[in-house]
Amino acid sequence: MSRAPRSKDSRKRRQRGLVLLTLLGLLALVGLIVLLVLGWRINEKFEGRRWTLPARVYAVPLELYVGLPIGADRFTDELARLGYEPNAQAARPGTYLRRGERVEVHTRAFRFADGAQPAQRLKLRFEQGVLTTLSNERGRDVPIFRLDPLLIGSIHPSQGEDRLLVGPAQVPALLPEALKAVEDRKFDRHHGVDPEAILRAAIANVRAGQVEQGGSTLTQQLVKSYFLDSRRTLGRKLEEAAMAVILDARYDKADIMNAYINEIYLGQDGSRAIHGFGLASQFYFGKPLEELKTHEIALMVAIVRGPSYYDPRRQPERALERRNLVLKLLGEQGLLTTEEVSAASKRPLDVIDQASQRRTYYPAFLDLVRRQLRSDYEDAVLTEAGLTVFSTFEPLVQADAERALRDALAVLDKSPKKQARGLEGAVVVTAPQTGEVLAIVAGRKPSVGGFNRALDAKRHIGSLAKPMAYLAALQTGEFTPATLLRDEKISLKNADGSKWEPENFDRRVYGSVTMVRALSQSLNLATVNMARDAGLKNVARSYVELGLETTPPAYPSLALGAVNLSPVEVAQLYNTLANGGFRAPLRAVRAVLDEQGKPIKAPELQVDEPTSAEAVYALERMMIQVMERGTGRGAKDALPQGLTVAGKTGTSNDYRDSWFAGFSGGHLIVVWMGHDDNRPTGLTGTTGALTAWTPLMARLNTSSFEPIMPETMEERWIEYYSGRETSPNCSGSAVAMPFLLDTPLPQSETCPPGSQPRTFLDGILDLLDGDAESGATPATDAEGMIESAPDAPPQP
Repeated sequence: MSRAPRSKDSRKRRQRGLVLLTLLGLLALVGLIVLLVLGWRINEKFEGRRWTLPARVYAVPLELYVGLPIGADRFTDELARLGYEPNAQAARPGTYLRRGERVEVHTRAFRFADGAQPAQRLKLRFEQGVLTTLSNERGRDVPIFRLDPLLIGSIHPSQGEDRLLVGPAQVPALLPEALKAVEDRKFDRHHGVDPEAILRAAIANVRAGQVEQGGSTLTQQLVKSYFLDSRRTLGRKLEEAAMAVILDARYDKADIMNAYINEIYLGQDGSRAIHGFGLASQFYFGKPLEELKTHEIALMVAIVRGPSYYDPRRQPERALERRNLVLKLLGEQGLLTTEEVSAASKRPLDVIDQASQRRTYYPAFLDLVRRQLRSDYEDAVLTEAGLTVFSTFEPLVQADAERALRDALAVLDKSPKKQARGLEGAVVVTAPQTGEVLAIVAGRKPSVGGFNRALDAKRHIGSLAKPMAYLAALQTGEFTPATLLRDEKISLKNADGSKWEPENFDRRVYGSVTMVRALSQSLNLATVNMARDAGLKNVARSYVELGLETTPPAYPSLALGAVNLSPVEVAQLYNTLANGGFRAPLRAVRAVLDEQGKPIKAPELQVDEPTSAEAVYALERMMIQVMERGTGRGAKDALPQGLTVAGKTGTSNDYRDSWFAGFSGGHLIVVWMGHDDNRPTGLTGTTGALTAWTPLMARLNTSSFEPIMPETMEERWIEYYSGRETSPNCSGSAVAMPFLLDTPLPQSETCPPGSQPRTFLDGILDLLDGDAESGATPATDAEGMIESAPDAPPQP
């Protein structure tokens, strides 16, 4: 009877034991599943694409060759833009030595679209603004050499991460050792977590009553940044520790360290999060990671502890104190000598200021690159696949464009006309033969993102529209540069019953005027009457032929600029004109490489000839006269002697927009000025936009515009005012214009073809007589203005 209770208790103990074993088994199973899941997450991300890598966009490299028109000052400015440093011997890549007009430069290695180029030491000599000697360190001549291109930005998510991936070979030897000395001394010995460090930090924090120390290893920091979010809970810390142990067990310490160097958060640039030491080196010092000096590496390691708290730009004293503490620790750990610690501690932070950092960031141009790439790539590919994009961007041209607009606006800010103060502006520069966009300025602060006026500011283009009307007329075959147009008043009825009665800028009426004169002096009445005779639908169609994607409404006011276009759209139209009528869609990308450096199909150069070569050539020659004797002639004295250019001024209704578009043999420049709220500026195209266009064109290394005359045409001399054929020898108003072969022309009564000059005084009298007879006035700032822009076609 006494054994029954013991037997019952024994069964209960066995049952409790089974339950406990079952629970332990379940916990072990759950733990195993959790570890497997965590391991799978680590393996999937760490073995696959380890990082979200935005597409990186590079500028056109500066090509060096004997005869390049560049001086020593401009060359060293470009080296500074690329982050090259002056050095006594130019001993390492990214350094140079200048002695007067001689420069020795140690270039960086770079992988271009057509192959890798190793680092080299070059010797250059300049004379009177020209490169006269280019040789290597052995004294052998170098035919041509490309500097490493400027990194102008990246295409990353609007609120995303940005990083510049670096491999072990690009990491200074001191950096990983410094990280271990300061952040995780047992990195090489622990297994992902350091229990002693966690306990030590916990005791210190309890004593201080606040968090003063962290016990996380570099591996845990990597896990938190790479795999987890910012929540701070016990469960999240346990997950972090487990993943750190798994990561440490599966991968070499070197792999973990390299991942840490590429992943850790090191600062914020607006909406762009700076991750990894590669990008942080560019962000803080403007140069590659491998070129950092001891005191710069120490500062980077100091920032790890708190990128905001130790921000060297906002908290320089705090950052300096922390950097020097890091240097002291490196000395105590035997990584630096006492002398090295002392020398590095005396150095300033040497962080480039925000303005300098911004000078290598070009959001307006990047916006164009992004839009063009989106036609071929999905957003995820652009922001994550690590593409390398070689653009058409030319930093020297961009710098000149920014300077030209900035200086012109600064002068206008002091103008007695209050309306002309505080203007905004935009500049677009292209290469007509290829359609490549070389530079874009979208406002007073070109390095600050925001509204892209060059791409998105749709404004009335004023008299920039006139070349399209004249092209349409020339294409009919019924007009020539000598054709007399009716410059007489016109009254048309709008759809609402109101009248549209355009006027010339000076309110005068000139009667019969030649086509070349009407365009060069931007006469409104002659242009409207000509456009109606040529057919308004033909005028509208000419926009599409020149590259506009949509056909504008065929209103009479279209001939005077009643169409809203952006500066880039204007550049497309005028680029086609500058290219002899061959339409090359504007492009900002030359080539694209994948993450492994393999070329991806590059955007193809498309060239179409949409319009009559004869008509375009005649129009181009008349646009040269705009600069010789018309509304653009004020630029002539400021341009290099002998440089031939063509162009057109533009002013919209009530002086709200000031435009100029013009081209040489190598460059097209479009400039717009105006107020963002569309207030009047008080400026014409001549007194506004032309003041920025002229110094920019003068500064560019460009050639004269010399269009090739079609074989079906011949050059004839006509009187500018009457259109009669004359001789260049005896008429002061004679101008050479192209005509189809055997075109009948009336001859001058006073100076027919073949006439010989009489005297110098007679020539002057001829010129004065011509002006008097025609009622002409010297070219002024006169600019075609539209008095209204009807929303419906006006009826006669």
